[in-house]
Amino acid sequence: MDEPRLETTYRRGRPLAAYYYLPGPAGCKSSQSVELEPGIVVDFARGGRPLGVEIIDPTTITVRAMNRVLRKIGAEPLRREDLGPLLAA
Repeated sequence: MDEPRLETTYRRGRPLAAYYYLPGPAGCKSSQSVELEPGIVVDFARGGRPLGVEIIDPTTITVRAMNRVLRKIGAEPLRREDLGPLLAA
């Protein structure tokens, strides 16, 4: 996968969970998950490469919190519009 992407699961029209996939080779599996901010968990592959970011409660996520996590793991920051579907819900 070349570009990050956000996948959101909805229930009764409200976001229930979200996952922000990071760029990287397909087929990697998570070997460790670490909560780096309240409600934001990063999945790492064996060897420490970050795979994605699980957003536990999408209704409370902020771009600032996400960018703090992305900086910690060396990933590109996102823009407000990247979280548009979550922020609009």
